[in-house]
Amino acid sequence: MRLKDKTAIITGSARGIGKAFAARYVAEGAHVAIADINLAAAEATAKEIGPQAFAVHLDVTSQESINQVVKTIEEKRGGIDILINNAALFDLAPIVDISRESYDKLFAINVSGTLFMMQAVARSMIERGKGGKIINMASQAGRRGEALVAVYCATKAAVISLTQSAGLNLIKHGINVNAIAPGVVDGEHWDGVDALFAKFENRPIGEKKKIVGAEVPFGRMAQAKDLTGMAVFLASKDADYIVSQTYNVDGGNWMS
Repeated sequence: MRLKDKTAIITGSARGIGKAFAARYVAEGAHVAIADINLAAAEATAKEIGPQAFAVHLDVTSQESINQVVKTIEEKRGGIDILINNAALFDLAPIVDISRESYDKLFAINVSGTLFMMQAVARSMIERGKGGKIINMASQAGRRGEALVAVYCATKAAVISLTQSAGLNLIKHGINVNAIAPGVVDGEHWDGVDALFAKFENRPIGEKKKIVGAEVPFGRMAQAKDLTGMAVFLASKDADYIVSQTYNVDGGNWMS
C-alpha cells in the first residue's frame, strides 16, 4: 500500500472524481477526510468507503470553514500529509451572456478556493515539519480557450499557474505541489455539462456527450477511476522529485 497511514483531505469528494480518489486512497492505506459542502452526502460516502474515511463539512469560499477543517483534521489525525483540491464549479455561456454572478462563483470556488485551501494546508504542513503533497485539479480546459467556456477555462488556467508558483515556493519546505488535468470524464458532472451545451448549441440531450467521447483518441470518455492512478502516484514518494507540473490524464486529447 503506497499511502499507508497517510492522512489526506480531498475537497468536493462526496461524489464523482473526488469520491473515486477517496476510495482509492483508502485502498492504498490512507485515512481520508471527505470534505464537502454537502455534509450528509459526505457522511454517506465515508460510510460507504469504510472506517478509514470520515466526513467534514467544508465551504471553500469561507476562510473560517477552511481554517476549521484544517484544525479538525490536525486534532483528529495529528496533521495532514496530502491535499487534493478537487472542489469545482462549471458553467458556460457565450461571451455576451456571461454574468458577473457566474464569473464570481466560478472564481470563488475554482481559484480562490484552491488557493486558500492550499495556503491553509501548507501552513499546517510547514508547522508540522514533515513536508507533504498537494494536488490541484486542473483541466484540459485550462490548456486552451473554448468559445462557450471562457470563464471555466480561465479558472483552470489559473489553477495551472497557481500550481507552478506554489510548487516553486513550497518545495523548500518539502511540499510538492502538482496538478492533474483531466479531459472529459463521464458521470453526473458531464451530464450537467451536456445539458448546458444542449441549451446553447441547440442540440438534443446526450448528443454533445457522444461527440466529445468519440473524439477522444483513446476511444471513450474517461471514468473517474482512470484518474486515480495519477492521484496515488503524485501523493507517493515516487513523486518526491516532481515539482510544479500539470499532468494530462485525458486519453490523448491534449499533448504538452
